[in-house]
Amino acid sequence: MAKFKIKTGDLVQVITGKNKGEQGKVLRVITETSRVVVEGVNVVTKHKRANAQGEAGGLVKSEAPIHISNVMLGDPETGKPTRVGYRTETVERDGKQKTVRVRVSKSTGKDL
Repeated sequence: MAKFKIKTGDLVQVITGKNKGEQGKVLRVITETSRVVVEGVNVVTKHKRANAQGEAGGLVKSEAPIHISNVMLGDPETGKPTRVGYRTETVERDGKQKTVRVRVSKSTGKDL
């Protein structure tokens, strides 16, 4: 299982493909296939058949996953795409010193 710098809830921008330039929030990260589902990006229409319980059929729109290499994390201050780095900090939890990795924007140096 791969480890990614993009997490659920992050604001990302699509950098390649038919949805290039669109921004949205990450709804789900699929680690097995290295894909992410982004809100409002790569919307597909599926035909749904009516069933016996009385649910109506019709067209259903939903977001399809796109490859994680096609998105870039957005800087919360500027809104522009940025690379991600890490900084280690020591914090005190339960009376013990712990080392924590914090995601940092490469362009502004601010925490993500």
